[in-house]
Amino acid sequence: MKELALTKKSWSSQDSSTLYSVPDWGKGVFSVNANGLLEVAPPNVPGAPKVPLMSILAGIKDRGMDLPVVLRIENLIDLQVSHLNQSFAAAIEAHDYQNVYRGVFPIKVNQQSQVIEEIARFGARYNHGLEAGSKAELMIAMATLTDPGSMIICNGYKDAEFVDLGLRARQLGFECFFVVETPAELDLILERAELLQVEPRIGFRAKLSTQVEGHWSEDSGDRSLFGLSANQIVNMVDRLRDTGHLEWLRLLHFHLGSQIPNIRDIRTGVAEAVRYYNELVAEGAAMGYLDLGGGLAVNYEGGDTNYTLAEYCYDVVESVAATLAEGVPHPVLISESGRATVADSSILLFNTLDVTTFEPGPIRTVTEDDAEAIQKLGEIQANVEVANAHQSFTDAIYYRDDMRESFQLGTTTLRQRALAENLCLDVMQQVKHLLPQMRRIPKELEALHQDLADIYYANFSVFQSLPDTWAMDQVFPVVPIHRLNEEPTREAILADLTCDCDGKIDLFVGGHSTLPVHSLVDGEDYVFGVFMVGAYQETLGDLHNLFGDTNVVSVRINEGGNFEIERELQGDTVEDVLSYVEYTPAGLTETFRKTAERAVRSGLIKPSQRREIVEQFRESLRGYTYYEH
Repeated sequence: MKELALTKKSWSSQDSSTLYSVPDWGKGVFSVNANGLLEVAPPNVPGAPKVPLMSILAGIKDRGMDLPVVLRIENLIDLQVSHLNQSFAAAIEAHDYQNVYRGVFPIKVNQQSQVIEEIARFGARYNHGLEAGSKAELMIAMATLTDPGSMIICNGYKDAEFVDLGLRARQLGFECFFVVETPAELDLILERAELLQVEPRIGFRAKLSTQVEGHWSEDSGDRSLFGLSANQIVNMVDRLRDTGHLEWLRLLHFHLGSQIPNIRDIRTGVAEAVRYYNELVAEGAAMGYLDLGGGLAVNYEGGDTNYTLAEYCYDVVESVAATLAEGVPHPVLISESGRATVADSSILLFNTLDVTTFEPGPIRTVTEDDAEAIQKLGEIQANVEVANAHQSFTDAIYYRDDMRESFQLGTTTLRQRALAENLCLDVMQQVKHLLPQMRRIPKELEALHQDLADIYYANFSVFQSLPDTWAMDQVFPVVPIHRLNEEPTREAILADLTCDCDGKIDLFVGGHSTLPVHSLVDGEDYVFGVFMVGAYQETLGDLHNLFGDTNVVSVRINEGGNFEIERELQGDTVEDVLSYVEYTPAGLTETFRKTAERAVRSGLIKPSQRREIVEQFRESLRGYTYYEH
C-alpha cells in the first residue's frame, strides 16, 4: 500500500487505486473506476468489459442472498487454466522442446465441487487433469474427469483400497500414476496389480537436497516430510528389476515447496531432479514423465516473487532441456500448480457492522477540585505543540497511569478516572496529528497511528473464511469496493464476529498494520472485499463460535458487461453447524420446549408466549449463522 500525503487538496479514484496497490495485485483484472467502484474486467471476455463488484453484489442481494458471501468469478478460473497451459506451450516452442505439458490441479487446494467441475470443464481442451492425495480426492477425480486419457496423479500415503481405485482408473483409460512416497508402498502396488491383473504406472518422489526460500522452505531438503532418498530410490529400482517390472516406472516427481519466491531456487531444483531422471533412464526404466510438483508462487502483494508465470515456464523448460543427458528423450512435463490456478478467482465480501474509535469525548473544564494528576493533564492538553509533542505524550501517559493506579487502590472515583483517560486520549490525538511536522519521529511514537486506529467490526469469521491470516500471517489484499472516489480519512483494523482476540485482520498489503478506511454513514452498508482467497481458505476454515460456511455465488461475465449467476450455494444454517458438532435440531427443540413449558408452569410466561418463543427458536435454527439485517 502506497503512502499518500494527507495534505492533498482533492481525491480521485486513481489515488485510491494507488493507495490500495490495486495495479500491483489486480494484474489488470481489477481496477477502480471514476465513480469510485472497484470493478473486474476478465481479459478472456471479448472487449474485456468492466463490471463493478457492487453491481454483482446488488444482483446477489436481489436474489435473496446476503453478506458475507464468497464471490467466485468463473472467467478467472478459465483465464488461469489457459494462461498456465499457453505459457508452457510458448516456452516449449521457444526452446524447441520435443514433448508437451500436462497440468494437474491439486484437489486439496480447493475441494469445492463447483471449483473442481469448472477446472475439469475449462481444462478439457488442454487435457488438464487432477491430483489426488486421498481416496476421497481420487474418487472426485474419477467421477469428474470425463475425457479418456485424462491424467490423475496419486500422491500421499496409500492403502490397498486407494491403490485398487487407482488401478480401476487405469482400466477406465485414465493416465493414473501412483507416486511412491515410502518404500512400503511399492510392494503394496505390486501386490494389488498382480491381484487385479492391471499394469500400474509408477512414479518415485525424490527428496531433493535443494533448499528454497519462503514460508514453506522446510518442504525441501533432507528433513522434508515426503519423498525418497537416493538410497531408497536405488533399492526400489532394484526391486522393480528383480520382479521384472522396471518398465512400470514411468515418472519422477519432486516438490520443492509452496510459494517459492526466487526463480533461481526453482532452476536449481529442476536441474537436480533432471539428474535423477537421467540416472533412472540409464538404469533401464521406461520413464517419460517429469512432475515438477507445486511451487509456482502467487503475488498476493504484487512483489512476492522475482518472476512471472511466463518466466517460470520459460526457465523450467530451459533447465530441463539443458540438463537432460544426450540421447534421453524429452519427458512430458507435469506441474501441480494449485494456488496459481484458483487464488484469483474468489473474493470474500462482507459488510461493516460497527466501529470503535479512540477519539476523546467532550471534556469538561478541569477545576482545582480535581485530583492533582488531572490538573496536570489539563495543563498538558492545553499546550501541545510540535516542540513539546514527545514530552507531552510521555507526561500524559504517566499521569493517566497514576490515576488508574489510584482507582485500583480505591482512592479516586470512576468519573475521575474517565476524565483522566479522556484528557490523555486528547493529548495523544493532538500528538498524532503533529507527527508529519516533526523532523524525526521518536521510537516511542512510531506506533501511535496503530495505537489510535479505529476497530471496524465486520460480518465475517477469520477462522472460517480467512484461516491463513490467523495461522500464518498470510496477507490478502483488503479493499473497500466502493466510495473509492472519496479520501479515506480513518485508519482501522478489522475485527470479526468471533469472541477471540485473534479474530482480526491487522496486517495489510505493504506490511501496514492498519488500513485506510472511510467513516461509516448511518443507514449505508460499507463493504470490504478480501481478494485472492480461492486457494485453501474454504477447505481449511473451521467452526470457531459455530460460524459456518458463508453463502457462495459463482458468476460468469459475458461480452457486453452483463453477468450471469451460474450457481449459488446457501451458507450454513444454525441447525447445519449444530449437526456438525453432534447436536440434533429436533432434540434441541424438544429440550427447549420442555424448558419453556416449565416456565409456563412456574408462571414466568403465558402459554401464548411459550408458543411464540418456541417458534422463534425453530426459526432461528433455520437462520444464517452470520449477522442478518
